Amino acid sequence: MNSQYNGLSKRTWIIVISILALFIILNIVNKCNNARYNRVSRIPISVSNYNWNKLLFILDKIDKNYVDTLDYKKLSDDVITKLLQSLDPHSIYLPPQDMAQAEESLSGNFSGIGVEFNIPNDTAVIVNVIPGGPSERVGIQSGDRIVKVNETNIAGVKFEQDSIIKLLRGPRGSTVDVQIKRAGLEKLVPFTIKRDIIAMNSLDAAVMIDDKMGYIKLSKFSLTTYNEFLKAANKLKKEGMTTLLLDLRDNPGGYMDQAFYLASEFLAKDDLVVYMEGEHRPREEMRVATDGKYKDIKLYVAINESSASSSEIVAGAIQDNDRGIIVGRRSFGKGLVQEQMLFSDASGIRLTVARFYTPSGRCIQKPYSTDYRFDILERFSHGELLNEDSIRKNNTLEYKTLKEGRTVYGGGGIIPDIFVPIDTVGVTPFLIAVNKNSLQMKFSSAFADSHRERLTKIKTFKELERLFSTVNIGKEFLNFSAKSNIIPAKGEWEISGNIIEQQLKGLIGRYSGMDDDAYYSYILKIDNLVDKIKENENNK
Repeated sequence: MNSQYNGLSKRTWIIVISILALFIILNIVNKCNNARYNRVSRIPISVSNYNWNKLLFILDKIDKNYVDTLDYKKLSDDVITKLLQSLDPHSIYLPPQDMAQAEESLSGNFSGIGVEFNIPNDTAVIVNVIPGGPSERVGIQSGDRIVKVNETNIAGVKFEQDSIIKLLRGPRGSTVDVQIKRAGLEKLVPFTIKRDIIAMNSLDAAVMIDDKMGYIKLSKFSLTTYNEFLKAANKLKKEGMTTLLLDLRDNPGGYMDQAFYLASEFLAKDDLVVYMEGEHRPREEMRVATDGKYKDIKLYVAINESSASSSEIVAGAIQDNDRGIIVGRRSFGKGLVQEQMLFSDASGIRLTVARFYTPSGRCIQKPYSTDYRFDILERFSHGELLNEDSIRKNNTLEYKTLKEGRTVYGGGGIIPDIFVPIDTVGVTPFLIAVNKNSLQMKFSSAFADSHRERLTKIKTFKELERLFSTVNIGKEFLNFSAKSNIIPAKGEWEISGNIIEQQLKGLIGRYSGMDDDAYYSYILKIDNLVDKIKENENNK
């Protein structure tokens, strides 16, 4: 919910002014803690109606008596940030630039040139040119290397990826000059690209794992997520999907309404998806309006320690309604609802106004603590990411699912029905060295250069497989890695070779006309979560 403020409300001014006073007292008066006071005043303050009165009084005195000029803007930003941080981990202040970036990440579009790129060798290599976008219109191709943006050289100088993105993005209708190094050409090729609105998909892939099981991967919940999902699910259904794996691993959340709409497609009319409640917010329930289009499909939902917020709403609704099977590792544990308030200077705050509760009544917010941000490291240290028995369950927060009466737990994320540990199978020192040096990305870029014409014409998985049948990917990669003095010890390729080959095929596939669908088609072959689901299916 957004609230637009052309000026600060009286209540907001009171909060800002009050905390400003506190900041000044802590940072100025305390410096004189051991000094001798020239004048002493004792001010009576009533504790029966404390509120903000004391701070307002102090501010008034500082405003009229402080020795130096105060930088109100800087102090206000500092103290608002500290105030919100003291409330909970998710109430935050966003200065104008941060607010713009946060809005863009969830809006579903941005203004740019319409390319995706990797940086395998300190040079930005274009992996995908978005169809119909500005770059495709001027002739930019997959595999092109960006050497200069306007007058800035970005190749071979360890230019940060975020900095490159900032150079390429800009207002719609503005232009940017880029110089491209293209395979087979000695000279750089100049292009002037007119920026335009580029759609930002939250759906990474929609592919069939086998003849019956479909796979949909969502990276976040943006304004377009629900529509993207419907389009993808409809496509997979036509291809024969009777079981769906909805992958919400590493999905940090986003818009709650999109999570509600998506979860509703798997539930029946009047099923409860989630409800919210706070000190100043009465209980508000979100129930399914009509039977979902996919309420009868067999469903698996994948989560892990980085699945948060809206991802947890979906997983909680599916689990508590006994609608599907949750697979993976315990989710992040964010059960708080933020309301966004915007100010006339384009800054804003996201203030926690309520908790959300799953249909069984559990709040999955993990406890606040000084090490809140390092919770995942703590999980790893006590073995939770590797061993199901190491998951800490709060037995005082037991709840029952609505239809089957299974026990579920609140107080810290969604615990999956089927646990899948971090995959350590196939890991060798050789694989670690290859990963550290990004050799898979470097090799795939070089391979794509030498097979560019054929790759760009590939539109199906079978066509891609035919290409790979004509080469020995493993042998070529070993020759490539040897040039970097990275050579497997005896037996290491037999252990790690299949993992590396599937990674290579997926990365090379991204340069084809299949984009990320090709990547996931291969990566899923070495995903232990998919193996666990297939094992569960075979045991029935």
